[in-house]
Amino acid sequence: MNRTDISPVLVTGAAGRVGRVVIDRLLDADVPVRALVRRPEAAATLPAQAEVFTGDLTVPESLEPALTGAGAVFLLWTAPPRTAAAVVERLAAHVRRVVLLSSPHRTPHPFFRQPNPMAALHADLERLLAATGLESTIIRPGMFASNSLAWWAPALRAGDIVRWPHGAAESAPVDDRDVAAVAARTLRQDGHVGGDYVLTGPESLTLAAQVDVIGDVLGRRIAFEEMTPDEFRSRSKGTVPDAVADMLLAAWSAAVGQPAYVTTAVADILGTAPRTFRHWAADHATAFTEES
Repeated sequence: MNRTDISPVLVTGAAGRVGRVVIDRLLDADVPVRALVRRPEAAATLPAQAEVFTGDLTVPESLEPALTGAGAVFLLWTAPPRTAAAVVERLAAHVRRVVLLSSPHRTPHPFFRQPNPMAALHADLERLLAATGLESTIIRPGMFASNSLAWWAPALRAGDIVRWPHGAAESAPVDDRDVAAVAARTLRQDGHVGGDYVLTGPESLTLAAQVDVIGDVLGRRIAFEEMTPDEFRSRSKGTVPDAVADMLLAAWSAAVGQPAYVTTAVADILGTAPRTFRHWAADHATAFTEES
């Protein structure tokens, strides 16, 4: 360990799909970890070696106990933007180092250039961090491979047909575990202050091809049928905010016929190739056939 010395790292979003693995990777490297959760019962899912604190990004003063004595923070923003300035101010008062999980909103590719409320929030957080003088690193995952669980697992549990819009849209799904490993590495290793990394998987795949990969892994032929954007909006009501549905549709539409933006950042930082979508799907095959 050569970056955080003996000061603990505070991990926000600790019980989430990225934060949870960040904790594991830091503990594997003998870095002391503090885990921030909003609900005390979430502590049951976390390693016993992690020191758990209850706090809420919408209540900045609730972060004080977790921040006191910490050396660095993994910041995954999961709240409305109104308290962002106050939270960043508290970070700057306590720690020297922040790694922010942002998004590729600066990337010159049509997929990432569509109106996106999360991109605006991330841009504000980046500006706030830059203004503090904190040692910061920005990591920007593209489309997560695990999104396919929310998108397609219900249909696959019900049968062998997936109906989805813009099947020809291309993306380069990145494994959550690779994102978490990069976050942990940049928190504990020298040389990443000021880093700005777009993280992707190793290959460009259409949405329909991603469904084919899942079918191969499951040993089933999965039919892909095109869904209209209006049908997608209708089916998303009540489960996905309208703005998010519109953002996804715009991004997918813009990505049709455009090879995905692919970077080598994961390999450059970790020294190992990023996991392929097939690798991710094989490791999560049962999630497409069994309720969690």
